[in-house]
Amino acid sequence: MDNKNQNQNNTNNRSGYQNNNQRRPRQFAERPPSEFDEQVVQINRVSKKTTGGNKVGFSALTVVGDKKGKVGVGLGKAPDVSNAIRKGISLAKKHMVTVPLVDGTIPFRIDIKLGAARIMLKPAPRGSGVIAGGAVRSVVSAAGIENISSKMLGTTNKISNIYATLEALKRVSEQADKTRDRKLSIKAAK
Repeated sequence: MDNKNQNQNNTNNRSGYQNNNQRRPRQFAERPPSEFDEQVVQINRVSKKTTGGNKVGFSALTVVGDKKGKVGVGLGKAPDVSNAIRKGISLAKKHMVTVPLVDGTIPFRIDIKLGAARIMLKPAPRGSGVIAGGAVRSVVSAAGIENISSKMLGTTNKISNIYATLEALKRVSEQADKTRDRKLSIKAAK
C-alpha cells in the first residue's frame, strides 16, 4: 500500500500538482497590445449546398480604429470563427481611412447612398455625444469622433450600413483636403 501511494505522489509531483483533479494553467502566446481598437460587429454562419453535403463557413465583420481619426472595416471569411475574425482584422488594417476631426466631430454634413444603404452624418455640438445606430456607432467611435448625429435611412443590413459609413467618412476626408488646398492656394496668391 505504501509503495502504491508513493508512486502516485511521484506522478503528481511531475505535473507540479498534488491533486489529479487540477489542471495545469494554459500557456497562451503573449500578443503585444495593439495600437488599434479592434471590434467584431457581426458574425454570420454561412452554409453552401454541395454534392457531398453542406459546406459550413463563417464571415466576421470587424472594425479597427485608433480613436485618433483612422478607421478601417474588414469582412473576413473562413471555415472557422477565429480565422474569420483574424482575416477581418487584417483586412481592416489594410484599408484604413483618415478622418478629419474638428473639435471631436466631422467638419460638415454628408448624405450618402451606397447600394441599398442611405446614411446621413451631421456634426454635433460639443457634449452631445455619439447619436448613431449600432452599425454606424461602431465605425464612428473607432474613428475617435466624440460628437456626431447620424441616421440610417435605407436598409437595416449591418454590412451595407458600415461600408456606406466608411465611404461617407472617406468623402468627408477628400472634401476637407480639397478645401484645405483651396485655402492654401488663395493664401499663396495674396
